[in-house]
Amino acid sequence: MTKDMRFAIFGDIHANWEAFTAVLEHAEIQGATHYLCVGDIVGYNANPIECLEKVRELKCASVRGNHDHYCSHDENLESFHPMAAAVIDWTRKHLSDEQKSWLKHLRYKRAVENFTLVHSTLDMPDKWGYVFDNLDAMTNFNYQLTSVCFHGHTHVPIAFERGSSNSIKTIELNELSIKQGNKYFINVGSVGQPRDGDPRAAYVLYDFSAKKVELHRVEYDIATAQKKIIKAGLPEWLAERMGMGK
Repeated sequence: MTKDMRFAIFGDIHANWEAFTAVLEHAEIQGATHYLCVGDIVGYNANPIECLEKVRELKCASVRGNHDHYCSHDENLESFHPMAAAVIDWTRKHLSDEQKSWLKHLRYKRAVENFTLVHSTLDMPDKWGYVFDNLDAMTNFNYQLTSVCFHGHTHVPIAFERGSSNSIKTIELNELSIKQGNKYFINVGSVGQPRDGDPRAAYVLYDFSAKKVELHRVEYDIATAQKKIIKAGLPEWLAERMGMGK
């Protein structure tokens, strides 16, 4: 890879084909040269096969999310929320053995150039912990070996910065300049099920040479995605929350 790469980094696609294709079209217009995924390709929505195969077609580096994990393993779902369990069970039935195998072999974390991808946290990526605030981010930074790490899982775009004094601050993620010597743990938001009150799909564009990260929000055909959820027999609340961005 050369230093003039522009990385479109996305995650929590959650089988939302309408949102995913809108994001990819937008990223192409923005000049994206490479595509990266921070996990949860499947789950919640009605197009797991299409979204999974598109990620594979893009040949983008991807990491494993919790939904990717549980939809590709035959683990007991008794401890899950009934709605989540229902979607996981539905998705398991629709994915082929080969597609499940592909999900199973995704790494929990991986390096790309000189930055890192993870779905949840770097300290215990297989435990699916959440990073909501500076205190949560503090532990993660102790395990972060690169200056920048992109993640997902909370479905809320935000950035945490640790400066030279080891103090941590939360930064609203719109356009962020990466400062030399600091570390950044950046949540790219969600393509398929945003939870920050904005129903538009979210992703970030990382200009590698300029060291700038930009958050983008993309309008998509929510109504069609909602109809697919209902037609598939998935919980109606999944369709309702999509329109509310929560």
